[in-house]
Amino acid sequence: ASSSTFEIDYKNDCFAKDGKPFRYVSGSIHYSRIPRVYWVDRLQKMYMAGLNAIQTYMFIGGTNFGYWNGANSPYAPQPTSYDYDAPLTEAGDLTDKYFLIRDVIRMYKNVPDGPPPPTTPKFAYGAVKMKMLKTVASALDMLSFSGPVKSIYPLTFIDMKQHFGFMLYRTKLPKDCSKPTPLSSPLNGVHDRGYVTVDGVPQGILERDKCLSINITGAAGSEVDILVENMGRINYGKYINDFKGLVSNLTLGSDTLSNWLIYSLSIDEVVSKGFFWKGSHGRNVFSHSAKLTTPAFYGGSFSIPSGIPDLPQDTYIHFPDWRKGQVWINGFNLGRYWPARGPQVTLYVPAHILRTDAPNNITVLELVNAPCDSGTCTVEFVDTPILNATVSHPALKHMMFDKGDLA
Repeated sequence: ASSSTFEIDYKNDCFAKDGKPFRYVSGSIHYSRIPRVYWVDRLQKMYMAGLNAIQTYMFIGGTNFGYWNGANSPYAPQPTSYDYDAPLTEAGDLTDKYFLIRDVIRMYKNVPDGPPPPTTPKFAYGAVKMKMLKTVASALDMLSFSGPVKSIYPLTFIDMKQHFGFMLYRTKLPKDCSKPTPLSSPLNGVHDRGYVTVDGVPQGILERDKCLSINITGAAGSEVDILVENMGRINYGKYINDFKGLVSNLTLGSDTLSNWLIYSLSIDEVVSKGFFWKGSHGRNVFSHSAKLTTPAFYGGSFSIPSGIPDLPQDTYIHFPDWRKGQVWINGFNLGRYWPARGPQVTLYVPAHILRTDAPNNITVLELVNAPCDSGTCTVEFVDTPILNATVSHPALKHMMFDKGDLA
């Protein structure tokens, strides 16, 4: 029997199914608008209403590896997982929703014979001990290939020809701040999150739309570092021109800060070449008042025995007591973890980035507060994802840094 065809008949300005004119009547069903328990009902109603095609967002889940996530407006960065409760998960696994859809189609149409492809196996490799490698500040010589650019006022990522990731802005306190003094972004110009230290001591976090001012202390001439994270660009609508970095001036009290050294950071290249694992390792600084540690890199490794059939397998990495950061495995940038904000808690690790012929190296950039001085300094590989954890986070807008911003 000849196979069915579906094509556009440009000559007659219509669709053609099996060579005959075909009227295409389509509708859409969206994960965020229709809870899973209603999908069967809605699909049946759409068919009875005369629809012969249905779109869904999304049918196959995905993963925003590296820095490839976007953001919504008002500004809200999308998580690393782009699973979106899809019928097929980001790991390609079949879900209950997939079988619900298949059963509805089966009521009205023939479906292919035979079983669907099986879900891929997952493996829990267990906990991996991590250790401090280097702080971002101590690694600037290797992270910034061309060194700093001097500028009276801050330059953006675009100005520095950096597309993703992180840049570090450095200046000096122009006056004595022995008493807490507000460091502010009056024009909401920290895009998107700035981790502030003075002489290596964490002071607080500036965040777009959420925290526009923090109090800092330090002597005149002290070194101020602001590590700015690009958390993803708004990718639709009128705010699509989403510039990153310090996009406007910062003030210290009533004074505008100037005379910056700006470092473009090539973190992915340094991690992929294993530079952090060479030489002496550093120590972190913990600020008891701010409940923060200095942004720093941590490393650990684990081995998968060779010669065992079907290994390596897909897995998920979990971050017990870690707060926020970026993670690489064998130099591959998995993406951002941020369990304190959620809802994603684990990150998907595809089997093809793991190896059995050598140890698997994990590099973590923790930006807020590493658990290594006060708790268990481990990450854990588990066989079940956690993508829909219910977490609390600060209100959308407030002006001063408080403990809620540590999330």
